[in-house]
Amino acid sequence: MNKTDALIIGAGPTGLFTAHQLKLIGLDCEIVDNLDKIGGQCIELYPDKPIYDIPAIPECTGEELTNNLIKQLKPFNIKIHLNERVDEVKKDKANWVVKTNNNKIFNTPNVIIAGGVGSFEPRKFPIKDCEKYENKSIFYAIKDKKIFEGKTVTIFGGGDSALDWAIELSKNSKINLVHRRDDFRAAQATVNQVKEIAKSGKINLFTKYQINTIRGKNELEGIEIKHDDGNVKDLNTDFVLGFFGLIMQLGPIADWGLNLDKKTINVDTEKFETNQKGIYAVGDICTYPGKLKLILSGFHEGALAARACFKLARPNEKYRFEFTTSSKTIKERLGVKGD
Repeated sequence: MNKTDALIIGAGPTGLFTAHQLKLIGLDCEIVDNLDKIGGQCIELYPDKPIYDIPAIPECTGEELTNNLIKQLKPFNIKIHLNERVDEVKKDKANWVVKTNNNKIFNTPNVIIAGGVGSFEPRKFPIKDCEKYENKSIFYAIKDKKIFEGKTVTIFGGGDSALDWAIELSKNSKINLVHRRDDFRAAQATVNQVKEIAKSGKINLFTKYQINTIRGKNELEGIEIKHDDGNVKDLNTDFVLGFFGLIMQLGPIADWGLNLDKKTINVDTEKFETNQKGIYAVGDICTYPGKLKLILSGFHEGALAARACFKLARPNEKYRFEFTTSSKTIKERLGVKGD
């Protein structure tokens, strides 16, 4: 069990800055996110699009903003748990016990939900019985590519993720790449590289095909794919990977007993606390009168929620506000030398 002063759900800009604020005031924290990378919406939805409303930054991309926030966190060595979706949040005396889909458990007095527009969930195969193979032989994200070495891997998808992984895994595995169209959505240079590797036989290309059935009682043995014209092919495969993009939904948060307003969480504007003591919501997922869905608003909300956490995490201590420009203690936490 992981014990911490505060657990942040969401590794987007607001979650990252909230972690920074918690560490500045001397609290420990960890971050969980169900995506396989840091950055939330900024990375998933607009990594290359310019953002013009961050204070003192005339223009930056979502990726640049994320990288700068990660750099800002470097002095603190914060644990960030990716590919972990929070499924359960239960009260245990004065603390909250938080459990993820991979059975990782956290014990904390403070939970800060910085989940953007909700959880990003992978689009899954519309095939019966797929669930029993998930995280065994069917995957929608890759944690450890070593498990695929020397195996036959069938990848579905036509975007950057599908083709990038086809290229990478083809170095040590036999790859079937299946796409429902002739044209790929990935960068042209990546498409060209896949086609070159296909000429060598390391990647087998199947276009205008979709998954039809799965074979195997307890373990995956193979799949059947179906062409637009009705023809079917049987493929022996050890693993199946699906890269169909993401869908956004509130997810398990809807079952945590919070006061919801459609797909957002009602909070107060003093601490950004929900109707559950010790659970806060910041960023796009929270709502209150006058709410603006701006990144800078999320930063403000995270800063106040972080300071509210101090009382529950350190009940016998009094929080004392300090400026980063003059506080010796904060500079020591940041590793800044000098006055």
